[in-house]
Amino acid sequence: MLGKRQKPKESAICFLNIPNFCKHMAGIVGYGVYVPRYRIKTSEIAHVWGEDRERIEKGLGIIEKAVPAMDEDSITLAVEAGKHALARAKITPEEIGAVYVGSESKVYAVKPNASVVAEALSITPNTTAADLEFACKAGTAGMQACMGLVDAGIIKYGMAIGSDTAQGRPGDALEYSAGAGAVAIIIGKGEESIAEIKLTYSFTTDTPDFWRRPKADYPSHGGRFTGEPAYFKHLLNAARGAMEKSSLEVEDFDFFVFHQPNAKFPLAAAKKLGIEKEKVMPSLVTPYIGNTYSASSLFGLAKVLDQCNGGERILLVSFGSGAGSDAFVIEVKDRIQDVKYLAPTV
Repeated sequence: MLGKRQKPKESAICFLNIPNFCKHMAGIVGYGVYVPRYRIKTSEIAHVWGEDRERIEKGLGIIEKAVPAMDEDSITLAVEAGKHALARAKITPEEIGAVYVGSESKVYAVKPNASVVAEALSITPNTTAADLEFACKAGTAGMQACMGLVDAGIIKYGMAIGSDTAQGRPGDALEYSAGAGAVAIIIGKGEESIAEIKLTYSFTTDTPDFWRRPKADYPSHGGRFTGEPAYFKHLLNAARGAMEKSSLEVEDFDFFVFHQPNAKFPLAAAKKLGIEKEKVMPSLVTPYIGNTYSASSLFGLAKVLDQCNGGERILLVSFGSGAGSDAFVIEVKDRIQDVKYLAPTV
């Protein structure tokens, strides 16, 4: 017999990179993106279901979404993004000591994507590798894992990838937004980085806003429930926590990058935090490729890095249903100018 539902327990984790305690600070040494070539417009989907095209497009702020080709999946997308990240990092695959692939559209129910990705990229077998899953924040969870290994001196470089071919039930709201794409981030030592990660802070609760049961072909979601008690609660708490721990204010950041389930939520979150729209707009990619789930916030980060020349400060905040957010305070270095055009930009 079930008792009264208890209030979800909240947990927050904060990793501070302080020079007095760490000889080196973890940073981003390379990043790479891959988006499938094919697109479908949300207005076309609306037409098929007899919905108001303008209302759907305006409501989500999504014009079109990326669709994987018949021979593309979350592994092939991850491999392409990984190649581009290695090109920007200007390191050999053998130097990678960890590979973490975040995805909720794994190719196999039981068999890692990470091992296939690592071998396809010619990364040495003497590497730790694993698949991560936490809805749309599995990619940033991989970044945190790589940061810990790098800062501890266990590995020199680690690769974290968010890759998804997101799915939505035909006729469901997710069909309009679920896109496909991958982003790879290589974490290394601070002095070699193009962007230093000064701090990461996470906020997590047991909030069941999105799930897929065993043998179910498509995920289920809590509709409007995914907004206030899920997305906004976690993302805002993580953002505020990161700014408080770093003793920084909104005015101290040049760009804010939030998870993008649609084009409306990031701007609404910015308004709640008192952030100017102009500091969020440069990161928005969802209107043109849809919600790429584990890669979503990382696409926003990559798009902003493409525009940086050094000296900029970024607050990146992911969100994953279930539910949690990871926040990162990132400072871009001048070296970004030497590498951002070594691989395709967003």
